[in-house]
Amino acid sequence: GDVAAPLWAAVPAAERSAILRRAADRLEAEMEDLLAPIMREAGKTVANAVGEVREAVDFLRYYAGLAETAGDVAAPLGLVLCISPWNFPLAIFLSQIAAALAAGNTVIAKPAEETPLIAARAIAILRAAGVPEAAVQAVCGDGGVGACLVADARVQGVMFTGSTEVAHLIAATLAERTTRTGHAVPFVAETGGQNAMIVDSSALSEQVVADVLMSAFDSAGQRCSALRILCVQDDVADRTLAMLRGALAELSVGNPDRLETDIGPVISADARATIEAHLRAMRAAGCRVTQAPLPDACARGTFVMPAVVEISDLSCLKREVFGPVLHVLRYRARQIDALVDAINALGYGLTFGLHTRIDATVARVVDRISVGNIYINRNIVGAVVGVQPFGGHGLSGTGPKAGGPLALSRLRQPESGMIVGAAATPDPVLTAWCGPQIMAATPMLPPVDRVLAGPVGEINRYQTRARGTGLCDATTREGLMAQVAACVATGNRAAVTVAAKALLGDVPPPIAGYLVAYSPSDAVDFVLFDGGDDAFARLRHAFAARPGAIVPVYRRAADGRYPLALLQDERCVSINTTAAGGNANLMMLAG
Repeated sequence: GDVAAPLWAAVPAAERSAILRRAADRLEAEMEDLLAPIMREAGKTVANAVGEVREAVDFLRYYAGLAETAGDVAAPLGLVLCISPWNFPLAIFLSQIAAALAAGNTVIAKPAEETPLIAARAIAILRAAGVPEAAVQAVCGDGGVGACLVADARVQGVMFTGSTEVAHLIAATLAERTTRTGHAVPFVAETGGQNAMIVDSSALSEQVVADVLMSAFDSAGQRCSALRILCVQDDVADRTLAMLRGALAELSVGNPDRLETDIGPVISADARATIEAHLRAMRAAGCRVTQAPLPDACARGTFVMPAVVEISDLSCLKREVFGPVLHVLRYRARQIDALVDAINALGYGLTFGLHTRIDATVARVVDRISVGNIYINRNIVGAVVGVQPFGGHGLSGTGPKAGGPLALSRLRQPESGMIVGAAATPDPVLTAWCGPQIMAATPMLPPVDRVLAGPVGEINRYQTRARGTGLCDATTREGLMAQVAACVATGNRAAVTVAAKALLGDVPPPIAGYLVAYSPSDAVDFVLFDGGDDAFARLRHAFAARPGAIVPVYRRAADGRYPLALLQDERCVSINTTAAGGNANLMMLAG
């Protein structure tokens, strides 16, 4: 992979795209043959297996399109390591590989130890489509194999989907070195979530229950996006829960090769034991747990019956339970703001659902919640590539989103920074302060809010927002000014030490409003660095050792730039417009 990197990078973007599209066509042609290994190895139902192949096809075509649009101007990283999970052994496996290949990188792919056969089939399809053997290699094994690969200095970037804990271990290993160009090793992590849905008294209970069943229990709850916490306004909680328990009793748990099966097994005996231990702890804590007994036909597998656990406080949920377990919390109408704040305080930020027919509530909650994917009056799983770009922030991941416009940006050299939308007119005060040279490398990036293509009856908005606060660390006044300019251009606060503030000297009032004082224990969302190698190493180690969200450290590129698009969070808001009383688009079609 490392030796072949220049050869694959030299293949024109149009040709790389054509190869990925051929792979997508082959996947579609071989769908029926792929279903059996997905069902057997990952325990997926027929419907979920079909959905997974379709998603893999979508990823291949989407990244082919992105690469074609970007052309050959951007330099790739080199060899990229892709570590994928067992819960989407084809779709995420191929998504990571396709993104890396599309950007011109070679790939070492480490599939989950539970699903090597699906990975082997996927690699064979890529080869048949024309991906050279040296451009993508699969290495199977347990977590130890992945750890060895992460530690290899030839690896110039890592894509990972899995647990938050493993993501931290990878970040710590990568902090030990830089890329060949002297930057921090790019790390794209998509981790778990404590995903919540809020249901108010205006919501339609029948629709809520259908969406909750799909969100919490489809794929046996083994999706990163799955619903873990259902918050129901107490005025309608009894009715909603009674309906939910009745619907739960109708779900068929069993062998996924049977068409009548709604829920298959969880992935392993260890996973089952972890889920059962959590349910025992919840019962011991006095929580009401609704769970049907396991049917005799399921006695010899790793089956877990779907469970509903009624809780009185979010604080009893320490970490994500990855399985068919839904926690239900009642709330009073006046507590909705505090409830959203409590969900944010969990530290995750992946998916969130809201069921209400009150537009003011939608606006209020959407503005307050901090997650990557927001779903209004619909289920919160099954994000469609390019329609609902998927990925979170905080403890849920680093960004950029999979199946989104910035997906390839982290897989290229920092000098080839890309942005979504047009840069705004340079700020005259900022230009006068830091000078035209810095401003030439720092285009103003206002928040983006655009409607993506999607089905009639649904509106999907793609938005960017400032990440929050960036630490500015430079040894010169010019270096600090470039960092403050990068923060101002992206709407972020710029954290500066007392010494840095003194070095900056007089700052004009509009820009001074972006500055905040920084002390070593303060939390920041990203770090901008301009200085020597030793100081850079110390900084990387210090932030990799911090608990909580992974904090990216960006070094100033040779051309004076920072990756501005990565200093903003992306989010997608998906609204079912038919739920709140009709859709004007549908009415127009009627004639």
